[in-house]
Amino acid sequence: MKTLKQLLGEKPRTPLSVGPDDSVFTALELMAKHDIGALLVMRDDKLVGIFSERDYARKVILLGKSSKEMAVKEIMTEKVLYALPEQTVDQAMALMTDKHFRHLPVLDARMKVLGMVSIRDLLKETISEQQFLIQQLEQYIAS
Repeated sequence: MKTLKQLLGEKPRTPLSVGPDDSVFTALELMAKHDIGALLVMRDDKLVGIFSERDYARKVILLGKSSKEMAVKEIMTEKVLYALPEQTVDQAMALMTDKHFRHLPVLDARMKVLGMVSIRDLLKETISEQQFLIQQLEQYIAS
């Protein structure tokens, strides 16, 4: 089973982020442009929150507020659960499933952001690993 560090090594770029004072509208534009569902909220290279489509849907739209006038810091999730690079894909998936979220930042021991994984990344890796195992078993049985 791969570690998150190995999985992040295969991803092409660092995670996108916004500042806490950026408008919600700016964050939504960035998410739409890159077809992603969440952004890290950073202040001076420090993770201060995460902003997701769910935050927008539940804290802006349903409350009848304007995304152009509201700052990300007003609706971001401040208590961010994160994973360590040594954790496995299975461990990350278990955490995300248990806590009901779809994006997980990966931080090192110094709390530096190394990247972010999505449930899609983890599912893709799990399926790939299972397909490999099936191929190996089929070859074993055939020989």
